[in-house]
Amino acid sequence: MNLNFAKGGGLLPAVIQDSRTGRVLMVGFMNPEALEQTRSSGLVTFFSRSKNRLWTKGESSGHFLHVEEIRTDCDQDTVLIKARPAGPVCHTGADTCFAETNVGTGDFLHQLEGIIQERQRNPQEGSYTCRLLARGIPKIAQKVGEEATEVVIEGVIGDLPRLKEESADLLYHLLVLLAACEVGLDEVLEVLEKRHAGR
Repeated sequence: MNLNFAKGGGLLPAVIQDSRTGRVLMVGFMNPEALEQTRSSGLVTFFSRSKNRLWTKGESSGHFLHVEEIRTDCDQDTVLIKARPAGPVCHTGADTCFAETNVGTGDFLHQLEGIIQERQRNPQEGSYTCRLLARGIPKIAQKVGEEATEVVIEGVIGDLPRLKEESADLLYHLLVLLAACEVGLDEVLEVLEKRHAGR
């Protein structure tokens, strides 16, 4: 990369994008040292103008940005970093610094996963999800098994409307089980992607 740091007074804008959802998470600035540390560590590191030092995103919160790809624009004066966030990106607790929910377009399963995780963090009285989580993993797993059986039955008899309903129930309960086991949907999708790549 033949980057033009001089154009920005020694700094380049760095746009951080979620590698999975495509959402822009935040924008920061990098000097050559910050970019090199980002490359070598695999964690997004900025030059903080307010602190006047290198600053690794997540160094206080633990919500690091794990680098997957680094690209530059056509003028070589802006960096695009595709990364996987390890939690909310904004200091306010929001998914992004632009007050957007970090899901891909039409990606309702990720949105539902986020709702379930929010119920985990902040239980609400009267919530079925909270009651289910409170019953523990064995009971949640049992519900997954029950819903899977219903899917099989409706598929075999060919009742398509019921098959759709039971499939929705199965997906929901599976997401609750994954949340209870602290397994992210993206981790499961990553397994599928690797299997697909090998076929």
